[in-house]
Amino acid sequence: MIYIGCHLSVTNGYEAMGKTMIEFDGNTFAYFTRNPRGGKSKEIIPKDAAALNALLKENRFGNPVAHASYTMNLCAANESTRHNGLDMLQKDIERMANFPDSYYNFHPGAHTGQGVEKGIELIAEALNCVLLPDTQTIVLLETMAGKGTEVGRSFEELRGIIDRVKLNDKIGVCFDTCHTWDAGYDLVNDLDGVLQHFDDVIGLDRLYAVHFNDSKNPCGSHKDRHEKLGEGYIGMDAMKRIALHPALQNKPFILETPNDNVGYMKEIAIVKSWMESS
Repeated sequence: MIYIGCHLSVTNGYEAMGKTMIEFDGNTFAYFTRNPRGGKSKEIIPKDAAALNALLKENRFGNPVAHASYTMNLCAANESTRHNGLDMLQKDIERMANFPDSYYNFHPGAHTGQGVEKGIELIAEALNCVLLPDTQTIVLLETMAGKGTEVGRSFEELRGIIDRVKLNDKIGVCFDTCHTWDAGYDLVNDLDGVLQHFDDVIGLDRLYAVHFNDSKNPCGSHKDRHEKLGEGYIGMDAMKRIALHPALQNKPFILETPNDNVGYMKEIAIVKSWMESS
């Protein structure tokens, strides 16, 4: 089995997100650590955090996936942007100590003209600054579509970051199906081959979570435009094969499709029906 859920708002608190996902009939979820387009973060009330952690255990949830702000760029050419990103990363990692069962996922960043190798070095340097031996959270690098100067458009680029992180037992990968498809990995006709290549380059033991999205664009488009399940170029049959693939079981699958709550509940029900009939 897999765990299935979607992004939720933290506006009403942390325990409220868990209760909402129970109403959605899901068993994992994602949430932003701070405003996705800015720097403000939600205050963590210890009692609220403890209530969420208890609810997750009681209802046998899969690991939630916290998501960094989109504005965090650890490898920008602009020094101020990098410093702001490092500050966000450090504070986010510290806050994650309140949620030991959550992973922390982020977009590696855009090198903004410095070149991929320089971008990889800067991202790893930032991670080496914030990851400590007692850090409990697993930090996930997200597979990217390769839009503009994004770092992480290939498994090899992600491996380059991992290899430069000193405490790399605390580093994993979030496999975004739309991004990976848009980057040029053919999930429709060669799913086994793509996952084998991932295993050869990074290792499937480092694949901790899946962002489960169809794509509005053909394979290799480098566009990063998510679509509802079955309504894009990946298609429902391939999405089902991904969800049921033996290599991806027991992982949180997070829907980031362009939906409202009713749409997310519908997609959660679809994915659960696949598991029940397999």
